[in-house]
Amino acid sequence: MANVKQLVSAALTEGKGVLRLAPTWVPRSFLQPGRRLKLHPADYYALGTHRGGIDERWFGSTTVAANEGAPLDEGLSYCVHAGQRFTLKDAIAELAEEIVGDHIWKTYKRWPVYSKFFDNMGPIPHHMHQNAAQAKLVGQEGKPESYYFPPQLNPTGNNFPYTFMGLEPGTTKQQVVDCLDRWNDGDNGILDLSKAYRLKPGTGWLIPPCVLHAPGSLLTYEPQWGSDVFGMYQSMVEGRAVPRSLLTKDFPAEKHHDNQYLVDALDWEKNVDPNFKDNNYLEPIPVAATEKEGYLDRWIVYGKVNGEQLFTAKELTVNPGTKVTIKDSGAFSWITVQGEGKINGMRLQTPSMIRFGQMTDDEVFVTARAAAEGVVVENTGSDPLVSLRYFGPNAQPAAPNVGDHQQK
Repeated sequence: MANVKQLVSAALTEGKGVLRLAPTWVPRSFLQPGRRLKLHPADYYALGTHRGGIDERWFGSTTVAANEGAPLDEGLSYCVHAGQRFTLKDAIAELAEEIVGDHIWKTYKRWPVYSKFFDNMGPIPHHMHQNAAQAKLVGQEGKPESYYFPPQLNPTGNNFPYTFMGLEPGTTKQQVVDCLDRWNDGDNGILDLSKAYRLKPGTGWLIPPCVLHAPGSLLTYEPQWGSDVFGMYQSMVEGRAVPRSLLTKDFPAEKHHDNQYLVDALDWEKNVDPNFKDNNYLEPIPVAATEKEGYLDRWIVYGKVNGEQLFTAKELTVNPGTKVTIKDSGAFSWITVQGEGKINGMRLQTPSMIRFGQMTDDEVFVTARAAAEGVVVENTGSDPLVSLRYFGPNAQPAAPNVGDHQQK
């Protein structure tokens, strides 16, 4: 689109540094939707049963979904202004550091992260996401990720609100190789080598690359690196077979039948860590004691992955009748999960039900400049106004470390 730059500039001027985003829906052919995304019940298979049910909504995304048979823009967020649509990816390509900030643009030349609501009826297969070096072998990016379970979107835990993570201390690589050798024999038994943790709304986890995990059935907010790579190591889930192609799709073709290579790809030390929970579990930490001022901002995703801060996230609650200016040291993507209000004068409204293709007023992207100057958030309703917002790499030097919630 030739006039994207003019459109983006006009949108940012009118929105005072805030871009309105349309909902981005992503299906998964091998999963069953959990039906808590607020989509109309008739629309969870709006893309056709051959594509699978819609079980994800992506936020602030410049990352394409790696789905077979998908259109080229699946997973990309679209900005909407004056009746026109353009991708956030194109907007950032045109205005660069004005949107994502100097550091992120100079380092990555793009917005390198995204987040999603992940919503399934049951658990998904025990899997890992490749690290940067492994993903580069197949022309992709690695994928560390994080979880937060928003209470507003978890009225029910669905079928299995527990997540297997890592491997039991003492597990050997040969035991996992044996599981992969049994792929076509039914359940390959890999969960016998792992441990399940009960998922609690209002808490979260930080998941490094190359660590096995089988996400349970809570709706999950997932800030993560901008990639869609994975390898699934479990051959059956809830009686359904998992194609072996989902194990090997993001490994070099010549290694697809080398089960020892696939096991060696795991970060063994992190998988068998006897202190796995201590090193990966997150609870919200208030940014400051501001309850008496009518609002509370809390860290919900924080910590470093292999020594690097790759993404962080906060949950902001603003009480009815309160107006507050929030300043941040980086651009962010925002999704409203409760209530109504305004951000820099732009309307915020949490929908109760969304038709596929319908525009909503719950999602925005805030530029680095606007975030630094401070956005004005106002609650105009009778419920608390609650939002989740995530940031890019090295945007929040004051963020806590994993484990700091125990000191609060």
